[in-house]
Amino acid sequence: MTDTNRGTAFRALHQKGNPFILANAWDIGSAKMLAALGADAIATSSAAHAFTLGRPDMGHVTRDEALAHAQDLVAAVDVPVSGDFENGFGDDPDTCAETVRLAYEAGLAGISIEDTALPAATPYDRDIAVERIRASAAAARALPGDFVLVARADGVMNGQYDLAEAMARLKGYEDAGADCLYIPLPGTLEDQAAVCASTNLPVNALAAGLFTQHSRGDFAKAGVARISLGSALARATHRVIFDAAQGMFGEGDFSLLGKEISGDKIDALLKE
Repeated sequence: MTDTNRGTAFRALHQKGNPFILANAWDIGSAKMLAALGADAIATSSAAHAFTLGRPDMGHVTRDEALAHAQDLVAAVDVPVSGDFENGFGDDPDTCAETVRLAYEAGLAGISIEDTALPAATPYDRDIAVERIRASAAAARALPGDFVLVARADGVMNGQYDLAEAMARLKGYEDAGADCLYIPLPGTLEDQAAVCASTNLPVNALAAGLFTQHSRGDFAKAGVARISLGSALARATHRVIFDAAQGMFGEGDFSLLGKEISGDKIDALLKE
């Protein structure tokens, strides 16, 4: 898939009320498995990528590292790949704009930019957050091919502001030129539906926490266009490591290792 048409193909997946699953991978193997198992698009996960580097989440991966990681995933699969690019790797709007240009050059079909002044959980002032998206959107529109810019309001999830403030931010992001809007874990599915009803733009929902209790059909009825996994799938993998290690190193119990998928199945999914 060329740089020119991967963004177009990615944008076409975003349909309000008919959500696709954006499968967040953390390495080449997981990306190839997810694509082979039916993912229409792959995304990076900033947290999951940090875990592979032995680092904690939130602001501990550099832009160069994130771009190199993204290029690996782009080269590994034939479906569009989107980048979870935290706060755009800088506070300044011009830095966010440059991140958009570099992400496109890396072969990504789009990226998300959040409003958190990492590595702290403190949000940018609303006006600054909007200007960061405005600069990013202008950079995206100047690219030679299509590119989907997702604007995130993370303060509800991070306990920094309420849903009303998050939705006011989304309105500013929409006016600034964002292509897709995202409030991770806005509270309830009813809150998610209110977010979707507040805009004509496609809305991303996160399948994590209490939202894992809802089906794709539930998200569709709420008006969601895209369901991402964030680091949830990676954390589920780490849960298996944690539980198996506690059994092995605590009681000498290896029983969890008997539930593994066969090597033949993995090999089949990873074949070119």
